[in-house]
Amino acid sequence: MSDAHRAEYIKYTTVTGYFLQDDPATNGSDFDYTAENFGLISRAYETDPEFDPEREKTQWQRFEYQVYRLNRQSDSHVQYKVLYMGRHGEGHHNVAEALYGTPAWDCYWSKLEGYGNSYWSDAHLTEKGIQQARKANAFWTHEIATQKIPTPESYYVSPLDRCLATSNVTFSGLELPSGHPFIPVVKELLREEIGVHTCDRRSSKSYIRSTYPSYVFEPDFAETDPLWKADERESDSAQEARLKGLLDDVFTHDRSTYISLTCHSGSIAAILRAVGHRDFDLATGAVIPVLLRAETIRGPAPSTSIAPWYPAPTCTVNPTPSPVRETVPAEKIDL
Repeated sequence: MSDAHRAEYIKYTTVTGYFLQDDPATNGSDFDYTAENFGLISRAYETDPEFDPEREKTQWQRFEYQVYRLNRQSDSHVQYKVLYMGRHGEGHHNVAEALYGTPAWDCYWSKLEGYGNSYWSDAHLTEKGIQQARKANAFWTHEIATQKIPTPESYYVSPLDRCLATSNVTFSGLELPSGHPFIPVVKELLREEIGVHTCDRRSSKSYIRSTYPSYVFEPDFAETDPLWKADERESDSAQEARLKGLLDDVFTHDRSTYISLTCHSGSIAAILRAVGHRDFDLATGAVIPVLLRAETIRGPAPSTSIAPWYPAPTCTVNPTPSPVRETVPAEKIDL
């Protein structure tokens, strides 16, 4: 049989009508997921008469059964999954970019390891970022206890430290099913836009293993960063293709229905584009759930245009006006 006849691809579709975040009327700039039950819309489902005729179950319990029935009634080449995508808490690089401004950050400051008493290479969380992750942990605790929310069955995390730390604070100590403990898999492709910015260059595998000993690595995870380049930055379309490849890997090899991805604003935006979801900006530490329909289709995938990586930008104005303002500890800056 020829390669053309063996070829297949996965088509992703966002299933709308379940979460406020996929409604164009929802303003993402001031949306608080903790005040809106993760954005789950209060509504009836066609499975309610069968599952909860007395309306005694929570909205999340009824949603979980609705997703179960969608999978049971689907053909073998169609599957439904719920992604809980969490952006890392505030990092030192976020504070530095806000301090210097995005143009100066992109053309100068982002290329440095840090400045003064602030260090942003493979940026760590600020105290504010840690608190944002604790807020997520408290909200998960509340949702598990009161809403019986289906917790993730699998956990994936970017290899950058701000995500590794966010996932650890967010999910540690929760009352999780014994069959689905918090043991995240570190995925190389889940990272932020690659190149130029030192905050997006990951640390060594040895560092990750020693700092987060309970985490596991995907197969063939390299000791040192194999993707980061000092002189080129990944294009948006290349990032989207990379994250689409990550989704293909997860949907092909993981049978879980509820999946946690702890990553970055750029990574989440690329995933949302890849699955046909509306744009939805996330604040640091925020979480967005998405219900996806994935259909495996025989035949070659539709052709796509992927722009090449682009050179590191150069400054058109002086990024270090005199006198240079010394960077203060990131946790002291209130943004």
